[in-house]
Amino acid sequence: MAGVTSGRLGPGDWVTWEAIHFGLRLRLTSRITQFDPPHRFIDVMVRGPFERLEHVHEFSRSGDATEMRDLFDYASPLGILGRIADALVVRHYLERFLQKRNAYLKEVAEQGS
Repeated sequence: MAGVTSGRLGPGDWVTWEAIHFGLRLRLTSRITQFDPPHRFIDVMVRGPFERLEHVHEFSRSGDATEMRDLFDYASPLGILGRIADALVVRHYLERFLQKRNAYLKEVAEQGS
């Protein structure tokens, strides 16, 4: 939507995403705060629906393949209500979302090889 919308992201770059989750149109802006190719990069939400969100993307060799690991640290807004929503719905939803996104990224990456 905004920021870097094509090509590669790098240190200090930002991007704004818009997506529908839970029937709501949500907009999230993240900035690349750490960049250490080809090992890792970290993006941090600077504007969006969470109280805080940090997403660490780590890459390592595994034989002839590359393994990607996501570390997703977030807090939902609304204090205790957010923590209850996390326990009941949000955590499981985000885990499924990341698994589906990573399966898609794997498919796209393997098509290029």
